[in-house]
Amino acid sequence: MLTIPLSNALIIEILIVLAIMLVIYIVFKLGKFLLRLIFGIIANAIMGFITILVANYLFGIGIPLTLPILVVTALFGLPAVGTLVILKLMGISLAA
Repeated sequence: MLTIPLSNALIIEILIVLAIMLVIYIVFKLGKFLLRLIFGIIANAIMGFITILVANYLFGIGIPLTLPILVVTALFGLPAVGTLVILKLMGISLAA
């Protein structure tokens, strides 16, 4: 049986390579998650903004396009727009 003597330097180099591989794996996984999150927020923002515009111009609901409303719409999408429409129809003021 052939044995290869492992020196401390070789063991440290192997551990460093494994650590770098682990960091690269984590960065790619985290990057993929963040990319999905960002595209999800953008899609929610676009759909919510279009829905608010349609509700305002076609149905005359009158939801103001302020920053807090757009942030809520971007984060929660169409359910947020539905909630805003219900609040507006109930007479609750949406102005900041």
